[in-house]
Amino acid sequence: MKNPALPSASPSGDAWWRGAVIYQIYPRSFQDSNGDGIGDLPGITARLEHVASLGVDAIWISPFFRSPMKDFGYDVSDYRDVDPIFGTLADFDALLARAHQLGLRVMIDQVLSHTSDQHAWFQESRLSRDNPKSDWYVWADARPDGTPPNNWLSVFGGSAWQWDSRRRQYYLHSFLSSQPDLNFHNPAVQDALLGEVRFWCEKGVDGFRFDACNHQFHDAQLRDNPPAGGGEVSTVRADNPYAMQQHLHDKSRPENLAFLERLRGVLDAFGAASIGEVGDENAPPLMADYTEAGRRLHMAYSFSLLTAHCAPSHLRAEVEKLEREIARTGGWGCWAFSNHDVPRVASRWSSDGQPDDRRSKLQLAMLLTLRGSVCLYQGEELGLPEADVPFERLQDPYGLAFWPEFKGRDGCRTPMPWQADEAQAGFSTVEPWLPVSAAQQARAVDRQQAAPDSVLKTAQALLAWRRATPLLREGSIRFVDAPESVLMFERRLDPADATGAPQECMLLAFNTSDQPVELLLPAGWQGVALQTGTPLGASARLGADGLRLQIDPLGAAVALATA
Repeated sequence: MKNPALPSASPSGDAWWRGAVIYQIYPRSFQDSNGDGIGDLPGITARLEHVASLGVDAIWISPFFRSPMKDFGYDVSDYRDVDPIFGTLADFDALLARAHQLGLRVMIDQVLSHTSDQHAWFQESRLSRDNPKSDWYVWADARPDGTPPNNWLSVFGGSAWQWDSRRRQYYLHSFLSSQPDLNFHNPAVQDALLGEVRFWCEKGVDGFRFDACNHQFHDAQLRDNPPAGGGEVSTVRADNPYAMQQHLHDKSRPENLAFLERLRGVLDAFGAASIGEVGDENAPPLMADYTEAGRRLHMAYSFSLLTAHCAPSHLRAEVEKLEREIARTGGWGCWAFSNHDVPRVASRWSSDGQPDDRRSKLQLAMLLTLRGSVCLYQGEELGLPEADVPFERLQDPYGLAFWPEFKGRDGCRTPMPWQADEAQAGFSTVEPWLPVSAAQQARAVDRQQAAPDSVLKTAQALLAWRRATPLLREGSIRFVDAPESVLMFERRLDPADATGAPQECMLLAFNTSDQPVELLLPAGWQGVALQTGTPLGASARLGADGLRLQIDPLGAAVALATA
């Protein structure tokens, strides 16, 4: 049911998600409430006031369902129950109620493309080739020589096929072998999954983040994938053989569009919003199709800004690609610089591998002024660097498989630092599941809350500015040519009616280098005064002739005009 007490983040009324900022919580690492070293739902509830104080619109909670935790919750064994390490369904109800009291909407992660091999559906499916759920997963006979039915690869390395000795067949797993893929070609599977989504809608959640949503169908003919050509930009590491194929047949299938329309019907019945994770080498067209206005998902994001590439030209190219595609469908994008799967942006986009608070503030400013919605990962508001987790403490199966060239995802999943001078940074009273990072603890919430020039204070100011400025939430975007180190674009808000009211327009420029830069203002902006009362600060100035703009190292400029 819709919650009328919650504010709208958008002039579009019920479309609160348009331009919303969604704060991602990784529950294992947010707050431990019962002293077992693992974060939980009551811990999240206890820390929601911090999230609300940021000025975000919603939270997205990574999986907390029953699971053997081979992939830390992304291997679900029961979609309708809370894993005991995180609490109970009653704890979730309490979290939901408290979030709504604080004006926060709640989105939860749903992993529909696969389950755990411990899920009751798979346990039944693997019993025989003729039981009621025998074709709920993707089973195939071996080739005559006993090898897998085709050349498909797992994202986590190696073949995507696992032999099952009872059925004497292979089953498909796009991720871990303990995460078998569901067979979406079976209508009963689709019906069952829509029922799982409906269960949480009835509990009152405000939306869903759909994990790996372009993996929900496979080529029914099981055709081999061709080798990767020279032009593809893989969404995974080059040292992983997965990047050596064009994934034409094992994901991103056109059959998925009809299922997403069925899914949208369930969401609309409850007023729930949705965001899809689209991991594909050609993500923008998929994202546009997946978010076609009013038909499928509400918004989607890809990994295009979760890479090591941070040059302004890269950011511009990725945003422009998506803008061109969603103009075709009326879709909506979402941007993220960090999440639980990639090294933290403060380290990933630093000049020397070391975090810099000035750069973290600039990164937040760029993210929060792009067109689209935003996912902000826990600790990003603190400028947390990537943690260095020693091999003997690694938990991530991805990292264990590719060590030492790839250290896995644990470095971005370490406990949230709340108190700089408390044991375990106030996260727990015992040694946590991953070690607390000393570098992160020095940037704890309490220390930054007391410092007027901290990354946290800047994040709060930027979020308040974005919330109060419709142009930043929903206005169009147009990039402007600038020197190599500068990202410059216009945001423009069209008049709401035909009264002839002036059109509001904003120019934003960000200097991503450690050196000052001077540039000629674009036509139409020469002589316009800079705005000094914004959270971007006073790190830029106009030349004496009003034609040139001077920006300090890691500084930014904003000008406002009407046209």
